[in-house]
Amino acid sequence: MAGHNKWSQIKRKKAVNDRQRGKVISKHIRAIQSAVRTGGSGDASANLPLKNALAAAKSDNVPVDNIDRAIERAVGGADGGNFEEVLYEGYGPAGVAMLVEALTDNKNRTVAEVRHAFSKHGGNLSGSTAWQFDTKGLIVVEDPSDGLEELAIDLGADDIEMEDGVLTVYTEPTALYELVEGFQARGVEPAMAQLTRVPQTQTPIDEDDVRKVLNLMDSLEELDDVQNVYSTADLDGVEFVG
Repeated sequence: MAGHNKWSQIKRKKAVNDRQRGKVISKHIRAIQSAVRTGGSGDASANLPLKNALAAAKSDNVPVDNIDRAIERAVGGADGGNFEEVLYEGYGPAGVAMLVEALTDNKNRTVAEVRHAFSKHGGNLSGSTAWQFDTKGLIVVEDPSDGLEELAIDLGADDIEMEDGVLTVYTEPTALYELVEGFQARGVEPAMAQLTRVPQTQTPIDEDDVRKVLNLMDSLEELDDVQNVYSTADLDGVEFVG
């Protein structure tokens, strides 16, 4: 597979998450409540959007009590409002393609905030970029045991990477939980298991543009309505500080 997000981009997002813990939890709670309403059930086994939202929340260590309360409130019709999924496409510095996933109860507010972030950091909220990304299941295992790569392949993984003692596995979206359950059956608990957007090709950027791209991504992720930000930027070798 060409153009992986690679562990470098995962580390970047985790570093941002560590700095903004409260906001990250709030975003997950919103996603969980929206998934309950979208899927019509608080039972993850019968609601795939909720299952995806719970997997993402678990990956960011959202407390179980917060998750349970969010589901209870959504099932009871309380709190949270009616959120709509929105996708924004644009380009950042150095021609980097970007994709922004948001949950909003006011699209006019959200698009204005997203457009401002793009403009402020040398980007442009225009153009079609979604076609440059594939939706994939993503599984991350830290300190994998011997033979886990072979197991992932046997379970149907599309692609695997090993970097800095971390195994990253990519799957078709519908195969994500089959692989997770296969790992768990062998006593392996992934550090991360969720859907993601993987760039088909990566955009090389020089050292001067790296900070510009990261500033734009950070600015977008700070917005309350924004859930995920994806880019084609090649960030391999970039160090991130939490």
